[in-house]
Amino acid sequence: MNHFESKVRPASPEGERTPPEKVRVIACGAIAREVLAIRDANGLGHIDLQCLPAIWHAHPEKIAPGVEQAIGEARAEGFSRIFVGYADCGTGGLLDKVCEREGVERIAGPHCYSFFVGNEAFAAKDDDVTSFFLTDFLARQFRSFVIEPLGLDRHPQLKEMYFGNYRKVVYLSQIEDEALQQKAKEAADYLGLAYEYRFTGYGDLTGELLRAR
Repeated sequence: MNHFESKVRPASPEGERTPPEKVRVIACGAIAREVLAIRDANGLGHIDLQCLPAIWHAHPEKIAPGVEQAIGEARAEGFSRIFVGYADCGTGGLLDKVCEREGVERIAGPHCYSFFVGNEAFAAKDDDVTSFFLTDFLARQFRSFVIEPLGLDRHPQLKEMYFGNYRKVVYLSQIEDEALQQKAKEAADYLGLAYEYRFTGYGDLTGELLRAR
């Protein structure tokens, strides 16, 4: 059975169905707001969210072992249904090996930019190889998740080394927020790149979590 198929128990004598079994979603902290928003908007109260450090966005080598440990902890807590709220996210297939070994599934796609746009639509964009992407999370946290980890606050001359092959910043927004759009524009200005705004909403993430019914 698919890990996100509902296990519907027989109706009670009164005709009411028991709630679906709890499912532990082990997700990147950078998509916590989005997972919770989808959960709350769609009545997915059986989703129990555990977030791993969002800063692993900058250290993808930590993702696969961290997820594997979290799966073990979830099972020790009694969860039989577990879903991994990461795409590959720079693990080079190592996360897939963990998922296969543990018998769980993850969000389809190479990274969050892709599943927010929609994996098929993202793959069809030819010009995105020279685009630097921001999500709502990264627009909010540009300094602490881009500038500081790359050392640009201490060595601004590194901007050319890191971003010289990029042509534009593409802000993939999950919610329409003028303040976040301004932050994204400022990030593009800081990097000396053109700016493009695309409203994506939650993309494929909604469908992935709806399968938890």
